[in-house]
Amino acid sequence: MSAPVMMRQMLDVVLAAEAAHQESMKDVIVAFFKEGGPFMYVNIFWLSCALAVVVERVVTLMFRYNLNAPPFMEQVTKLVLTGNVDRAVKLCGAAPNAPLAKVIRSGLTRANRGELEVAKSVEEAILENTPHISARIQWLWSLANVATLFGLIGTIVGLIGTFKSLGNVPADQKQALLSKGISEAMNNTAFGLGIAVTCIIAHLFLTAYAKRMIEVVELNAMKLENLLGRRNAGETSAMDFEKAS
Repeated sequence: MSAPVMMRQMLDVVLAAEAAHQESMKDVIVAFFKEGGPFMYVNIFWLSCALAVVVERVVTLMFRYNLNAPPFMEQVTKLVLTGNVDRAVKLCGAAPNAPLAKVIRSGLTRANRGELEVAKSVEEAILENTPHISARIQWLWSLANVATLFGLIGTIVGLIGTFKSLGNVPADQKQALLSKGISEAMNNTAFGLGIAVTCIIAHLFLTAYAKRMIEVVELNAMKLENLLGRRNAGETSAMDFEKAS
């Protein structure tokens, strides 16, 4: 037998085994949900809600709101120190969705109105924009609790139905009925806890990411206030101008 024929046969065997494995996994998943009863489908709804929140927050925080702060602030500093505040405002407009750009822009538009006006404008912008960063993340914690509780309800309902039915079946069928009821109960518990763990992990990650983003916004807002204050007071140092050059 030639080498190409042997290779083709080996490839066919591997592909057939992989197809059988995928089909087997599909059957296991289908059986898992069928054995779990109606509350499994209720938890599918809560899982869908959780995934929707995670996807929306990831897209928003990592793409729509994302802005590389160090080079952005470096450009803003250069423009402010060289008297090009209008260009700095336009630079902020290039990232219209980023909370950092919105906060910095609010301070720049009051650059010539004194430190108090700048501080008020920046503080107002922070209060307006930072809640959008952490929006809906707390839902994940609530969804974790709801999924767990529905899993427990499914467990209890399954056990109640099983024990009610045990008295109405012949003795030789009780073992099978009991096994079915316990399987339904455990499947509900496992699925509910699985959703809860997923939600909690996503909550931890997104909370940390949002907290870091808010800290960056607040830190750079303070840097802008100090920069504009020194500029308006004529106290910009040689080091500031070296950075701007």
